[in-house]
Amino acid sequence: MIVEKTQTALAVLFPESTTDDTRTEAMEEAPAKEEEKEKKTAEPRKNGIVLKDYAVHGYHVDIQLDSSQLLEAVAIIDSLDYFIESITGVDWIKEEQMEVVYDFSRYDFDLCRVVIRTRIPRAQPNLPSITSIYAGANWHERETHDFFGIKFEGHPHLVPLLLPEDADFHPLLKDFKA
Repeated sequence: MIVEKTQTALAVLFPESTTDDTRTEAMEEAPAKEEEKEKKTAEPRKNGIVLKDYAVHGYHVDIQLDSSQLLEAVAIIDSLDYFIESITGVDWIKEEQMEVVYDFSRYDFDLCRVVIRTRIPRAQPNLPSITSIYAGANWHERETHDFFGIKFEGHPHLVPLLLPEDADFHPLLKDFKA
């Protein structure tokens, strides 16, 4: 099945763990409800692969990785014939971090959706562009740059897509004042 093939291929990014160590949704959501109430601010999860229930979350594989691993992970996803659906950002203002979320999918004979997440410092929101692997990421990266200010290094034409050319603001940052 493609989920297992994807999990095995991406396991090379996390040599300290084995495929058997990959967490599943049941393991991830183990904390008691009382603990969840006490833990209002969630810490960023550790890097690795988490298998999810598609019926609940809408995707099968959730990967958290360092920004230095991004291009390698995307190359693996490309080699498995996934296409890119979207790229977006999340502003974790209290943690002084930005998160970039990449959604990939394939739906030939075996549906599988993969989410890749990486966090970067909010003060220097720079990531390598994946346009050399997925040309279709061009507009997604431009839109994410418009709204969150994330700079995709190596992007062939990182100019505003939706905002005015002279815009010096990023409207989806939590500290943006209209």
